[in-house]
Amino acid sequence: MPRVVTFTLNPALDTSINVEQVVPERKLRADRPIHEPGGGGINVARVLHELGVAVEAHWTCGGSDGQRLAALLDTFAFAHHPQQIQGETREHLIVFETSTGHQFRFGTPGPALSDSELSESCERIAALGPETPYLVLSGSLPDQAPVDTYARLAAATAQGTRVVLDTSGPAMAIALQAGGIYLAKPNRRELELLSGRSLDDDTALADAAREWVATTSGGAGAAVVVVSLGASGALAVDAHGVTKLHAPAVKVRSAVGAGDSMVAGIVAGLMEGRDLPAALRLGVAAGAAAVMTPGTELCRRSDVLKLDAALAPSDGASNVKSG
Repeated sequence: MPRVVTFTLNPALDTSINVEQVVPERKLRADRPIHEPGGGGINVARVLHELGVAVEAHWTCGGSDGQRLAALLDTFAFAHHPQQIQGETREHLIVFETSTGHQFRFGTPGPALSDSELSESCERIAALGPETPYLVLSGSLPDQAPVDTYARLAAATAQGTRVVLDTSGPAMAIALQAGGIYLAKPNRRELELLSGRSLDDDTALADAAREWVATTSGGAGAAVVVVSLGASGALAVDAHGVTKLHAPAVKVRSAVGAGDSMVAGIVAGLMEGRDLPAALRLGVAAGAAAVMTPGTELCRRSDVLKLDAALAPSDGASNVKSG
């Protein structure tokens, strides 16, 4: 069976706790912590599995936190393949202040990967073969990793596999310039950094995204650029035009993993054979469903399907610019 593969170079052990109020210089009493496997590609894999898509997660694993993360992933019913590294897998702390509803998120940069460890990651991707329909490269780069790392990983991918890239900064820019990316998902701020200007409306966003749409197969840019806009939904641009989809109004409990859930929903839709607007609809539904759950839980299939169905009658989409 064809399966989506995700690769996470900088995974994290996500720990979430609840406290009544965050106050300096005082010992704070917290609820029992909840631990979840995290990091871009791992979150994408969790959501794909939740949506019924066959998926396989590859990730770098180091130290005691890496072993704890592996044990957590063992409880999920999808294959995962840790790549052992010398450094220590990072940890994220998410603190929810119950008195205000505010969420505080603390992240560390993660371990440095050696040249040989990065080469092994490329070799793992090259070994996947053309039977992998989509490879998702998602998340930040590890500390001190070369900014062309994602470009190298994309170049190692077998012909016929579509590469989905969700990262930021120079790593995104260099990978797009190198080409070979099928779908890139920056958020508004990341697209502004890529474009070097402020993007204040849908027309400006669409124009900036179009600058990164590849004009030839495998050429510089990506075949599809999806801009995530948080509560405002998402905007997708390809050679056929622009689609804007508004997000449904939901009660926000946690923003953790919303972007990763959107990526997973889009890929799940494409795996179903949906066209881009319909796949984007499933992605927006997954992103909205993710913010409905507490802490690091990510989205629930039942919520995603309800939101997708609610968006479906009018499609929720409008072409803000075509061509």
